[in-house]
Amino acid sequence: MGPLATLLTSVLLAASPAPAHRVARPLIVSWPIPFGPKRKREMAAYSERHYGWRTWRLRRPHVIVEHMSQTSSARAVYNTFAPDVPDVELHELPNVCSHFVIGSSGRIFRLVNLRTRCRHTVGLNWTAIGIEHVGYGDGDVLGDRRQLRASLRLTQWLRCKFQIRVHDVIGHAESLSSPYHHELVPSLRRQTHGDWRHASMRVYRRKLRRLGSCSG
Repeated sequence: MGPLATLLTSVLLAASPAPAHRVARPLIVSWPIPFGPKRKREMAAYSERHYGWRTWRLRRPHVIVEHMSQTSSARAVYNTFAPDVPDVELHELPNVCSHFVIGSSGRIFRLVNLRTRCRHTVGLNWTAIGIEHVGYGDGDVLGDRRQLRASLRLTQWLRCKFQIRVHDVIGHAESLSSPYHHELVPSLRRQTHGDWRHASMRVYRRKLRRLGSCSG
């Protein structure tokens, strides 16, 4: 374990437990992708390569990353994430995944346990929860009342559960500006995606703040 990894681990272990919160949990349908021992070992190896310490566990997440799936259905998202094969972009194992996907109907599916790391955002997988939204552009969600309402309710519940600040709810396109971004592979230190641009996330975070504080 390198010096930076040691420091980050110390910060996480020293953090006080999150207090109880009063934000209601939205209806979430469990729909787990296969994430057995082999995939967990691959996630631990990935974490060692990219972050400097070997673990597949997600402890005290600090960031929530909003994504667009570039698909027309939640089933297509599931089918992309479920096989444990090298991803098509970076060709690494384990395959990419996100913790949740929200369909255009507003239905929320949990794909991966919140105690497990997912590969959804380079530089942040060590401390980030990933939420996919069915659709092709930010406006597909911002213009869809049911999907947007479900997204805000899920995000509010998660950020209150883990004491995540509103400004640490980010779009994938904002990943490089996160203070928690940490990437050991030089060729990937500027890697990001274009979904959920800053302008869209400003609107999203403004709506999120309108939901009020975590204490109800």
